[in-house]
Amino acid sequence: MSTRPSEAVTPKVEITGLHKFFGELHVLKGIDLTVRPGSVTVLIGPSGSGKSTLLRCVNELEPIDAGRVRVDGELIGMREEVKADGSIVLHALTDRQRAAQRARIGMVFQRFNLFPHMTALENVTEAPVQVKGMGRAEARRLGLELLERVGLADRVGHYPSQLSGGQQQRVAIARALAMDPELMLFDEPTSALDPELVGEVLQVMKDLAADGMTMVVVTHEMGFAREVGDQLVFMDGGVICESGDPVTVLDDPQQERTRAFLASVL
Repeated sequence: MSTRPSEAVTPKVEITGLHKFFGELHVLKGIDLTVRPGSVTVLIGPSGSGKSTLLRCVNELEPIDAGRVRVDGELIGMREEVKADGSIVLHALTDRQRAAQRARIGMVFQRFNLFPHMTALENVTEAPVQVKGMGRAEARRLGLELLERVGLADRVGHYPSQLSGGQQQRVAIARALAMDPELMLFDEPTSALDPELVGEVLQVMKDLAADGMTMVVVTHEMGFAREVGDQLVFMDGGVICESGDPVTVLDDPQQERTRAFLASVL
């Protein structure tokens, strides 16, 4: 388990009363969750429990139906106006404002979503150039540095089809880091990989955690949760059933539903 400092004035992520519907399907049912700066929060639970939807709401890939999501104290997707009588009116942000918020949050998906016609280096440098207006030479230097950081300095000119699944996922992590995010979200980043390739991706994530990156990770890798996590959250049926110190939750779960899930995966 991590031993990084936990003291913080403002949470990196603060979720209160979050609800999400898809039609009549109530996917998230009043989620409250706080993530400290520099910490690793691991979300576990069965398929369909709402874990991935929760990440997508934080990153504004899905609009929320009720509740609030704040990153570094800033409301995500909306702007608050305080009226003279003290009441608060919410206004939706413009697409440009929402894009600016999203650019501060890196996300790594289960599927790597790399551009197949671009090399590893081109995949990493595209967003800094197109979104942040970074010069090509500066973006190239950054891309080379990040690919070296994820152990792919010898693969910069390779196309996705020439890379293993683990290498493609590490390129995807480097691509997310190229935007200099304040928060990294990982949505089952190893579940599409062959078992022998999982370790190389988890090692990159462990290194990021050691460097102090705030991370929220949806995963079934309980060893990673135990070793790296600061907070373990078990979700089922769109609610948080149990949360706490990873070692405590894994070794001594308090809820019967948590015990049953862990018995099925450990």
